[in-house]
Amino acid sequence: MKRPSYTLHDGFRMPMGFPVAGFASGQRYVPQPGDTFVCTYPKCGTTWTQYILYLLLNGAEPLAPGRRLDSVSPHLEEVGSEVVAALPPPRIVKTHLARERTPWSAAARYVVVLRNPFDCAVSFYHHTRGFVKHYDFADGTFDDFFECFVAGEVDFGDYFDHLLSWIASVHDSNVLVLTYEDMLADTRAAIRRLGGFVGGAAAAAASDTDVVERVVHAASFAGMSRDQQRWSSARPADMPAFVRKGAVAEWEECMTAAQARRLAAQFDARTAGTPAAALWPELLARARA
Repeated sequence: MKRPSYTLHDGFRMPMGFPVAGFASGQRYVPQPGDTFVCTYPKCGTTWTQYILYLLLNGAEPLAPGRRLDSVSPHLEEVGSEVVAALPPPRIVKTHLARERTPWSAAARYVVVLRNPFDCAVSFYHHTRGFVKHYDFADGTFDDFFECFVAGEVDFGDYFDHLLSWIASVHDSNVLVLTYEDMLADTRAAIRRLGGFVGGAAAAAASDTDVVERVVHAASFAGMSRDQQRWSSARPADMPAFVRKGAVAEWEECMTAAQARRLAAQFDARTAGTPAAALWPELLARARA
């Protein structure tokens, strides 16, 4: 069995090349009023949500040519606290950290986006094999990656640990919990909720029908499939693009029935008695069958 390669630090697996100093420093960041954290497990709608928020705060004007999203919405545990603090407010801060490791303030806002574990696992596999210098997994199979995923032996930790840490904060007034699937099903409603939650210029933008339509267009799959250097470093030409499909239930095309049942059983066991147990009932029923 082939496994992705990682940098190990403080009990975490990180992509090779991520600076350990940034990981440690990021957790010491002191959130400021007006900060909005995008809190996701990897491959759960992170970049999409960041870009929607950026558009809402910037009059639906797309990123200028040649500019990268991480220059205006950095990854906290990659770049560290000083880089984030140097940005002008209001800040949009990306993090894959669990709730207990994320810098916390009642004056900051936290947007949590959850995605079903089946599609997350598939998307995470393509992400991992496509960033060869970070994972050395170009020839790894989905079966190989699936074993790592269900064991929680992937970067930024166990999927269920992350899910349960954030779902416990669902009733906090400064936390907004969305699902990737609901965002896809009604993107306009999600944009309005995000704008109202963030407030200020974002709320004003989300109340303007014309602006919302421009955000929908710019943040659509077609819109984000273009000029992908905005979202990530280069990937080899023979690998899937960073923005790859943006779909629900792709797992049914590449996950075996046994794998789906196994992951569904893990979901049931780990989420029992928590609000997360009520998520994705139709997808879970299909996986159990």
